[in-house]
Amino acid sequence: MIVATAGHIDHGKTTLIRALTGVDTDRLPEEKKRGISIDLGFAYWPVSEQALTIGFVDVPGHERFVRNMVAGICGIDCALFVVAADDGLMPQSIEHLQILKLMGVQHGVAVITKCDRVDAARIEHLTSAIRQTLAHTQFAHIPILAISAQTGLGMPALREHLIHAGKHAHRLGDPSQQHARFAIDRVFTSSGSGTIATGTVFAGAIQVGDKLLLSPSGLDVRVRGLQKNAQSTQRVERGERCAINLSGVRHTQLQRGDWIVHPDLHAPTQRIDVHVEVLATETQSLSHWTPVHIHHGAQHLSGRIAMRRGGRIAPGQRGMAQLLLHAPAAALHGDRFILRDQSARRTIGGGSVLDPAVAARPAHRHLREQQRQALHESDVTTAFAALLQCSPDGIDHAWFARIFNLNPAAMDRLLSQHAVRCLGKAPIKIFSSAKIADIQAKLLRALENFHQQQPRASGEEIATLHAKLAPEISATSFLELLQTQLTAGVIEHQGSQIKLSTHRSTDNTADEKLWARIQPPLQAAGFNGLTISELAASARIKQQLLTDFLHRKTKTGALIRVTEDRFYLRATMAEFIAIVQTTAQHSAEGKFVAAQVRDRTDIGRTRVIQILECFDRLGLTRRQGDLRTLRSNASPILDLSNHSPQTH
Repeated sequence: MIVATAGHIDHGKTTLIRALTGVDTDRLPEEKKRGISIDLGFAYWPVSEQALTIGFVDVPGHERFVRNMVAGICGIDCALFVVAADDGLMPQSIEHLQILKLMGVQHGVAVITKCDRVDAARIEHLTSAIRQTLAHTQFAHIPILAISAQTGLGMPALREHLIHAGKHAHRLGDPSQQHARFAIDRVFTSSGSGTIATGTVFAGAIQVGDKLLLSPSGLDVRVRGLQKNAQSTQRVERGERCAINLSGVRHTQLQRGDWIVHPDLHAPTQRIDVHVEVLATETQSLSHWTPVHIHHGAQHLSGRIAMRRGGRIAPGQRGMAQLLLHAPAAALHGDRFILRDQSARRTIGGGSVLDPAVAARPAHRHLREQQRQALHESDVTTAFAALLQCSPDGIDHAWFARIFNLNPAAMDRLLSQHAVRCLGKAPIKIFSSAKIADIQAKLLRALENFHQQQPRASGEEIATLHAKLAPEISATSFLELLQTQLTAGVIEHQGSQIKLSTHRSTDNTADEKLWARIQPPLQAAGFNGLTISELAASARIKQQLLTDFLHRKTKTGALIRVTEDRFYLRATMAEFIAIVQTTAQHSAEGKFVAAQVRDRTDIGRTRVIQILECFDRLGLTRRQGDLRTLRSNASPILDLSNHSPQTH
């Protein structure tokens, strides 16, 4: 169990820790000279008969060092709220208590120190005052113990309470379900070891040899060694304080406030959706664009509060807002933070992170508000179910897993608890199975209606179907949804169109006769081809009827349109690309000009250029000035059925 002190300067916090552990947590020369705590101090109390170790973080009580105090209480299990009997409740007593409340610390014990200096009446009066102060906080029912570190008064009762709390400490989160995440609160070097970072394991587990990242800088680090309770160890888990010996990084490259994380968690952000509580002691509302100091984990940042125009959060109230940071942070959903005023002299509020990865241009305002409310749920399963209902374009798989710190096994387990379908690869989008089934049913009905109304059309445009059936989902997700139907053989894809696999737009006697009449003249024309008017005259077909048929036949891939007025048989185009390939093989670096292709055919330069420009549009050749190269995926036998010039 990790316990942090809290309370006004010179109220005996450091003396109390020394009495419990035998360790003087004031390690800096200036601290010893001035007799006050300036930075964080650490000590451990091994309770061997209980197989328990209680770690203490001693925080400074001076108002100038509140940033150090906040860094010390991140990730703790229990607070030791200290009030001196002779001074009573003081300004920093109240501010520290407010910070503990805003940081969500749930367990604690209040201690009245220096009780050897006052009489019983004073202790009774102060106990009543402290109880009244705690009444409207999460510490309303914690014990209040009167002690003296000098005489030993009350110390056995304090030890007994801490041991009981340590044995029953309940830490949220299973280390096996989460990636490693470690908050750095101190950095130094050690002779023979190199860079050392101390702090708290916020999530997951860390083992010697692990390859992790320093965030937000993104530097690669390796865990060379671990120490816990001043003893070497091979593994540390969530909720434990430890020291990490790092390789791959100099001590000047990291600082208090940085995080050591699993690579999947590294996503620095400067725009964060948050839920904010403004302290009731404030005299003014928190309004849009207020400059603030932000304490997150052990990090201290500056930034601004953003709200809807005219939005504000009154003293004692809570509301949604956005933090715009002046430097990157490594935040995740549920992280707690403290807000102080522009001068960093006064705590004005705090809250929790909802979405640490907000897009610069988020979704529609109403939709975004619903998603914020869904993310306000602390339980991951409840939040996921709520988010699924207000995410028409699906939930981004990687985003959700990252902000809730779910490793692949945990994410798979979460998905198995819900009726969902995943579409795509990067990014993977999660939809409810009911939504996917509804779109698929609408798709089949839409295609049936289209074929009934336009039986001679080869299919309906994908873009039209997307806009008509599911405009709320991305084009990528819609295409992935179509792919599942294509794989199942329900529909077929032709260029930019799709159709039911059972539909044949040219499976009628009239079209079969037209196809039989135009093939011979097109074959005879060879690479020269025929214009529509020339083909109409040769095949004795009305030009308007022929034009409609040629375009429909192009959709099937049987014909290739080279120019607006000239069509070629697919087999003829395959012969021509074979000539292009031979030309490329006999050219330096595979680069050739139109004249080289012309010399291998019996047609003129104009016609050759028209065909080559068609290949350029189809992506079969690449043009650079007058030179061309054949793309590596082109071959003499090309599947041109999925390429249509008019779609490029």
